[in-house]
Amino acid sequence: MGRFRRRMYEAYAHEFSTDESYNNAYRKVKRLKGFYSHLRIYLIVNVIIIIANLNRDIFTENIHESGLMDWQTYSTAFFWGIGLLAHAMSVFGRDLFFSNDWEQKKIQKYMEKEAANTNKWE
Repeated sequence: MGRFRRRMYEAYAHEFSTDESYNNAYRKVKRLKGFYSHLRIYLIVNVIIIIANLNRDIFTENIHESGLMDWQTYSTAFFWGIGLLAHAMSVFGRDLFFSNDWEQKKIQKYMEKEAANTNKWE
């Protein structure tokens, strides 16, 4: 934590230390910020690696012999991507696509659809 932020936090710690919702929100924001920083570095580094491998010999050799088709060109992005996915799961939770209320919404939707189909011919 930077000196300025640390001083600001210490100055207002007595106000926020008892507010549990603020502390939870602060932790979530810090985790999101950490994930977005990780994503930004992932993109920058892997673009540089891929461009460097492609520029290595793309003008002197055939496309199948150049770095475009090498596993080494994309291996860093692949394995780091697995780590980034794990980081995303830790930040956003395991229910990234299926939130807690998603199941209830789907059940309600199918019940409404079924009710519309049964009343259709009456």
